Amino acid sequence: MVELTAATGIRMAPAVSVLTEGYWRAAQQRRLAIQRCRTCRRFVHFPEWRCPFCQGQELEFEPVSGHGQVHTFTIVHRTAAPGFADRIPYVLAWVELAEQPGLRAFGNVVACPPQDVYIGLPVRVCFEELSGFGPVPNFTPDRQEV
Repeated sequence: MVELTAATGIRMAPAVSVLTEGYWRAAQQRRLAIQRCRTCRRFVHFPEWRCPFCQGQELEFEPVSGHGQVHTFTIVHRTAAPGFADRIPYVLAWVELAEQPGLRAFGNVVACPPQDVYIGLPVRVCFEELSGFGPVPNFTPDRQEV
């Protein structure tokens, strides 16, 4: 990962690790993939070495629909995060995915005025191209559901 300061205005690329590699590999193909335990079949996010439900050690990344609802969110009005100053205000949200109760993914809600975001808003995954890195998952209102 390249060290950058907030003054550069350039977003830092996510740090890809052995544990998160499957997530980012799927994102490069514009798919949202979440770890799933081969033993109990529960989805696990954020990535783990062991299943927190059954302690199983066989977790594989599996594509999910990317549909869900905003579980909770915040509207950011001031930021020191590199590359986000020109986006203010922006929305960070926990999105509960349709595949399993309690399965949540974190991301920005984009293509929607911040004041239109609410708890329960139907959303779907979308991908933002991050220069020098590739697609990064975010969420947009699911107009088909609204």
